[in-house]
Amino acid sequence: MSDIQIPLDQLQKTCLYSSHVALGAKMSPFAGFMMPIQYSTIVREHLAVREHVGMFDVSHMGEIFVEGPEAEAFINHIFTNEIRGYEPGKVLYGMMCYPDGGTVDDLLVYREFEPEHFLLVVNAANIDKDFAWIQEQAKGFDCKVDNASPVWGQIAVQGPEAEKVVMEVLGYKEAANLAFYTFCDVEYKGKRLILSRTGYTGEDGFELYTTLENTVELWDILLKAGVEPCGLGCRDTLRFEAGLPLYGDELSPEISPVMAGLGMFCKFEKDFIGKEALLEQKAGNLTRKLVGIEIEDNAIPRAGYPVELADEKQVGVVTTGYHSISLDKSICFALVDKEFAALDTPLNIRIRKKVFPGKVVKKRFYQTNYKK
Repeated sequence: MSDIQIPLDQLQKTCLYSSHVALGAKMSPFAGFMMPIQYSTIVREHLAVREHVGMFDVSHMGEIFVEGPEAEAFINHIFTNEIRGYEPGKVLYGMMCYPDGGTVDDLLVYREFEPEHFLLVVNAANIDKDFAWIQEQAKGFDCKVDNASPVWGQIAVQGPEAEKVVMEVLGYKEAANLAFYTFCDVEYKGKRLILSRTGYTGEDGFELYTTLENTVELWDILLKAGVEPCGLGCRDTLRFEAGLPLYGDELSPEISPVMAGLGMFCKFEKDFIGKEALLEQKAGNLTRKLVGIEIEDNAIPRAGYPVELADEKQVGVVTTGYHSISLDKSICFALVDKEFAALDTPLNIRIRKKVFPGKVVKKRFYQTNYKK
């Protein structure tokens, strides 16, 4: 989870940095920011989200606004999912791809309430790259692209008690009316606040996007109400158990949405950048696939560990692995040769000098009780 390429004195800080330090959080570089990895323990924070409610500082994420007469046509050109036909207030998940099918980024597209206005929420590590790429693709379209990331903060409130907290602690009764992957516009102290219901943990959850100053105030209100602050450590264990990808691990310029098993978010009835390459992969021109693997032992697989057959031939590599907190099992995602991707295929994980047997299972390891 660390980013050692940027000198410590050049790392960015979110608007909540001082609060993290005051709370005694373990801080570490991530995606060009100095971010909290944990406040107490990863296990405690993980279970708080699974069983009650927790909150995350995700102000490092990128917010890119697109507006103009051809904004919809432009986004549909660069986005794998279909945004046409949806009413304002809808959020859609999908990818942006290079012509060869590799992934530029995975992102959320918010269809705003003003005509031809959209919000693109991108991964923190990719903000500059994405913005430059989007600007380049926008040439020839009548729309304006604005990287507003530096002036927006974001808090994610996650867990089975998230709705209750947003309604009762923050006073946003609108939360009860939000379906999964929708949002509404509310206010805090006269400033715009985007309240959405998406999440990245497998549990129910809400996101609050607003000004940097208001983000700090809302964080303090939630903290005083007893909401557990959670770091990026448990954010990773939670999203992993729920089968959700992380860009750089399960998606990358070398790992396409089809390889990652995310073809359902690619709408091939329309045209978009990378479509032809992805269609070729779907038609059989695919060498590797992302799978879930459950290990019989308690040994912990880590990213980069080899995946082997019984004869020690390497057929893949682990992308993310943990001993699952919720399931008490050792599990991992791995990118393997496609002929070994079928469910129940026996595969071994080499952890240093030892080999541990496992089998291919569904990537969604954990099933939440939350009904979306």
